[in-house]
Amino acid sequence: MYLTKEVKQEIFAKHGKSNTDTGSPEGQIALFSHRISHLTEHLKSNKKDYSTEHALVKLVGKRRSLLDYLKANDIERYRSIIKELNIRK
Repeated sequence: MYLTKEVKQEIFAKHGKSNTDTGSPEGQIALFSHRISHLTEHLKSNKKDYSTEHALVKLVGKRRSLLDYLKANDIERYRSIIKELNIRK
């Protein structure tokens, strides 16, 4: 699978408080962004894979709600994660 335990720990270590901090919004947003980019690449070559497309739309919605939560509660953390992950162009 493309998302191994080591990759997850690396993502959480880089964007969370530690590699075991799986609950922080920043870590979850980073994980969702990694999965979104992987699914986007998959859909470029498999245009008719509608179940993956549906999963991608759900993931984007989850990431959006976490970003909204972070924006409402701590605008500086929101701005830093947006800049780190280069979500906005």
